[in-house]
Amino acid sequence: MKKLTLLLFISFVCCISYSQTKTYTDSLKLHIINYINTHGVVKGEDRKYLQFFPITEKFRVAARFERTENSPWFMMETSGPAKKSHRIYGKAYFTVNDTVVTLCIYQSQDLMKTKEYKDYLFIPFIDAAAGEATYESGRYIDLTIEEINDKSCVVDFNKAYNPYCAYVSNVYNCPVPPKENWIPVSILAGEKKYAKSH
Repeated sequence: MKKLTLLLFISFVCCISYSQTKTYTDSLKLHIINYINTHGVVKGEDRKYLQFFPITEKFRVAARFERTENSPWFMMETSGPAKKSHRIYGKAYFTVNDTVVTLCIYQSQDLMKTKEYKDYLFIPFIDAAAGEATYESGRYIDLTIEEINDKSCVVDFNKAYNPYCAYVSNVYNCPVPPKENWIPVSILAGEKKYAKSH
């Protein structure tokens, strides 16, 4: 009887784990479909050139978070002539591919003034695959203040996406990831390099 109870319990746990993984994967698939269908720059037939790495929970990492109090505003470099005012909201500490990584999480001064994006944060980063598998000028991950707990947050590289500059040259002022957000390993998750030259 005890063996049967234990077997049923293990089966139950496995089913829950599988269900949670399936749910996460399914939600990411829907996220990607929505991203493609509502893309602000890539339209029509060109959307077939938007490509993504396979979804893997390995690149959905739990990070230790530290708030950076009274961080000064600075002008972040962009791909164009207009710089954009940001500050470091906090830092995320985690390990990926056996490498210890620290990423700064930034807050935009302009977006803070808008009702829709006042709680918006983002992580611009460049990984070791940049220029080959991923966009050479880096990618972004969006976060909100509500998604950050007191001492932790989730950095989901499966949701990494390219800036508009990856698709059209000399039109947009896309923030360029500061050097402190260059990752020395390949992050083969999220959006790949755009498959059509421009």
